[in-house]
Amino acid sequence: MIEEMRLRDLGVIAEAVLPIGPGFTAITGETGAGKTMVVTGLGLLLGARADSGAVRAGAAQASVAGVWIVPSSGSVAETVADAGGELEPYDDERGELYVSRTLTAEGRSRASVGGRAAPAGVLADLADELVVVHGQSEQLRLRSAAAQRHALDRFGGARILDARTAYETAWERWRALSAEVEDITGNQDRRRAEADDLRAALALIEATDPQPGEDEALTERAERLANAEELRQAAAVAHAAFSDEDGGDDISALLATARRALERVHDSELTAIAESIAELGYRATDIAGQLSGYLADLDDTGPHELAAVEERRSALAALVRAHGSLDAALELWNTGSARLAELDDDTDRIERLTAERDAARAVLDDAAATLTAARTEAAVRLGAAVTEELHALAMPDARLEVAVTAGSESAHGRDDVAILLAPHPGAEPRSVAKSASGGELSRVMLAIEVVIAGTDPVPTFVFDEVDAGIGGAAAIEVGRRLARLARSSQVIAVTHLAQVAAFANNHLSVVKANDGQVTASSVRRLDGEDREAEMARLLSGLTDSGAALEHARELLALREG
Repeated sequence: MIEEMRLRDLGVIAEAVLPIGPGFTAITGETGAGKTMVVTGLGLLLGARADSGAVRAGAAQASVAGVWIVPSSGSVAETVADAGGELEPYDDERGELYVSRTLTAEGRSRASVGGRAAPAGVLADLADELVVVHGQSEQLRLRSAAAQRHALDRFGGARILDARTAYETAWERWRALSAEVEDITGNQDRRRAEADDLRAALALIEATDPQPGEDEALTERAERLANAEELRQAAAVAHAAFSDEDGGDDISALLATARRALERVHDSELTAIAESIAELGYRATDIAGQLSGYLADLDDTGPHELAAVEERRSALAALVRAHGSLDAALELWNTGSARLAELDDDTDRIERLTAERDAARAVLDDAAATLTAARTEAAVRLGAAVTEELHALAMPDARLEVAVTAGSESAHGRDDVAILLAPHPGAEPRSVAKSASGGELSRVMLAIEVVIAGTDPVPTFVFDEVDAGIGGAAAIEVGRRLARLARSSQVIAVTHLAQVAAFANNHLSVVKANDGQVTASSVRRLDGEDREAEMARLLSGLTDSGAALEHARELLALREG
């Protein structure tokens, strides 16, 4: 539910606050005052495409902000959380959602959801959950087959939803299996070539038998072998210092002499130093052993080992060239056998997949039949209920039918859904696209929404001049139906008819003022005499006409009655 909207520098509206709240809100005003800007602003909050032409002349930017009252848990709260926003506490079960949109005169747009910047696409996702907008473009959309099918599915409720979900699951399963069979059968030459290449690659990897990290280890070994003499000299000089083979004083002997000298005296500090020297002696002995082993290893190597290392590196390099790295070759070795078995199993696999596809097709056929049956049953009920509503909307001879016929197969089923209207006795039902005038289409759309609201309520409906092309008794019944719809949903209607506005529990007027330079509009809530005067203006163009005021009071009494 929209609690409040704030508009600034949008169209002719300089600044306005719209207190909306629950029930039925009617928005009226003189022609050109900016009533439609209210719907434009709401559209911006719902992720509509930003048009810099909506920025008020002379202003740098336009802004619109709204406060929604939404459930504290559920899909809306999850969408807000995913966008990084938060809901402000409202009561135990609901929260306040703050949404805003700013549009610059250069055409740039910024949006925020729950206090955090967000893409306009997030606003559009929220719109799907929160609001249904009906204007002239939506009336035209009702003429489309997809919109008519969607209306029937909404009316059908859980039965159609369950049937459609089962159908969509079966459809995806059948499509996936069909695509897999087509891929295998249509690309057998490619798959055979892939199998031959994979078999050759695995054979080379098996023959080479690479080990993880082997290429790096061999590189290090080759570098050592290529510099063996220089390494031997360096290690020999170091080894001589730790172990003098000519009997001279080496590091170990010098350390032992120092340690013994300190151990002959009795002093705590020197004793500690002697212990440290002893540890150095042990470490020196270990280093001498390491150097001795290093020299022995160098003595055992020769040109023949360097040649063997280079030959092995060459074999590994062939694998690296073929696969990009040694790790990639090892990964192929780990996974390639399964892929090769899959490719070699094409004939048997085609048979298995074909059988699975045929079984999936049978499941799809059953799901399609169930969905068609659910739609057909719901179509009869929807047609009868909307016909009854149309009779109350000053179309006493109209008859609406919803035809469900066999159509092309798609993800939505195998049904073509058409809403047909016979506006006069004896007339054959024809598509609303051909048989309904603008005013009749407005009433058909409203009747459908009133009926569907009983099974698939929407939090908020916005009607932009749903009363276009009608008047008199028909307008009164449109007002009644909007009030009835407001029992289960919030309803906002931009209207130019007093007969419609009379049934609103909240009446807002867009007021235009002209200072000679800039035309600006604001919005105010009407009550009492102010509301009667606005109703009189809608009826006669005059706010102080006695007859119009009396008529206005009569209309307002209809809502009270």
